[in-house]
Amino acid sequence: MFDKLFVLSQYITPQLGVSNLAGRLADSDSSPALKNRVIKWFIGRYGVDMSEAAETDPEAYPTFNAFFTRALKPGIRPLADGEKTLVSPVDGAISQLGQVTGDRVFQAKGRSFSLGELLGGEEATTAPFTSGEFSTIYLSPKDYHRIHMPMAGTLRQMIHVPGKLFSVNPVTAENVPNLFARNERVVCIFDTDSGPMAMVLVGAMIVGSVETRWAGVVVPGSRQVTSTRYEGEQAISFEKGEEMGRFRLGSTVIMVMPKGAVTWNSDQVAGKTVRMGEAFGALA
Repeated sequence: MFDKLFVLSQYITPQLGVSNLAGRLADSDSSPALKNRVIKWFIGRYGVDMSEAAETDPEAYPTFNAFFTRALKPGIRPLADGEKTLVSPVDGAISQLGQVTGDRVFQAKGRSFSLGELLGGEEATTAPFTSGEFSTIYLSPKDYHRIHMPMAGTLRQMIHVPGKLFSVNPVTAENVPNLFARNERVVCIFDTDSGPMAMVLVGAMIVGSVETRWAGVVVPGSRQVTSTRYEGEQAISFEKGEEMGRFRLGSTVIMVMPKGAVTWNSDQVAGKTVRMGEAFGALA
């Protein structure tokens, strides 16, 4: 009953207004005492491990978002060895992974969503990933919220797709149809030695915004799909493990690659906790 009420509440809540307000408060530095109380409550409530943070003092962060997007100590997330090793891009828990069935991506409990809708609706963008490989990783509130490259790649295109802002936790994934293809998201298409790779940064309820290294903060609220291409002198290349973005409050990352481009490691299964940099798959 609680799960049903939780999901129902998201349909009637003014998602954008609540999320925008949360984002403004999380960026505010007007009340350090309140900010410190909220951060300390959050650490206790969600079990955040501050011993891994580059700055271990909660009061040293100027805003809640500065704390939430905190850096880790150097070397605490080593990259798995191997030129053909694809690594986890984030800390989180695997929601699902496997093969795209034509244009359908498995969500949870018999639910699936459209790959084409997920990637913004352009046939040219979607075609290389049809019947491809996907993995969905959920970042909980306690997790490290910077997003890193699972392999080296060059940014080709960024697509901002406006949408809803449902929570993306497991309960919502099991109960809201088409969840990841209806939520606000930033689709990043990279060229790699193993073919194209899509990194989809999915927004959610209370997520103030998504931030990328090249475009800065992408704020929810746009009404139209926008696409930006990066070519020639605008091309941006990243090494494996390099930071490419951040969630300013938590959400989900979906990786999509062409059929046969990657084989997910057998120990990477739905429900498993992962850490950024650990071996996640073997590239063809």
